[in-house]
Amino acid sequence: MLNDHVTFRRLAAGTLLIAAPLLQAVAVIVDPGTWGDDREAVSYGSNPALAQTESALYHWSWMLMAVAAIGLVHLTRQRATRLGHIAGAMTVIGYLNLSALLMMDPVEWWLGRHHPPEQAQKILDEMLNLPGVIIGFQMPWVPLGLVGLPLLTVAVWRSGFSGWWVPVTVAVGYLGAFAVDYGPITVVLWILPVAGLGALGVKVLRMGDDAWAALYARRGAQDTPPPLPVPESGEDRHHAR
Repeated sequence: MLNDHVTFRRLAAGTLLIAAPLLQAVAVIVDPGTWGDDREAVSYGSNPALAQTESALYHWSWMLMAVAAIGLVHLTRQRATRLGHIAGAMTVIGYLNLSALLMMDPVEWWLGRHHPPEQAQKILDEMLNLPGVIIGFQMPWVPLGLVGLPLLTVAVWRSGFSGWWVPVTVAVGYLGAFAVDYGPITVVLWILPVAGLGALGVKVLRMGDDAWAALYARRGAQDTPPPLPVPESGEDRHHAR
């Protein structure tokens, strides 16, 4: 499989479209901050093991989502290509950047264990409000992933690969999370994309190598390009004379 670029990329894309949103849904479920004090310096300190598990799950979910997005872009080679390229770039950059911000979690745990909640939050805010942190890590890169992924699924729908309900579930799940406080309702919202993206993943896994490879052809091409010529050996050239 590793020697076959069609099989490997298809299976990788399909598997990650299932795994990445599922890891995020599990992360929000095990996160102590989902069910406890909305001050993370307090809720994380109440269960450090679950807090560290939650951060690791988010980290791998967002890293793998960036890779899965490249597979979604492949589905837009024939139609909605421009939107696929723009939304795909937004998604990849945004999710990689989201993962980088998780390094503030252990800082918050440590502050919560050594300072009162109000002081811990004040120190954390001073750190996060540094210009280099805001410009380099927070804005505008953080929203790119959560906006880019719904747009990318719209491109996939316009390409004819999915039904309209897929971008709807992804948009409601991820964009809806902006409108509510992080908590139990977030669990419901982040389960929705598991269904939409998971359905895409299953369809990719079932589509077969021929259908995946057919997307490599240029739009409007009538014939496949001829194979590259095989260099002749010295003996072949001698007989040719």
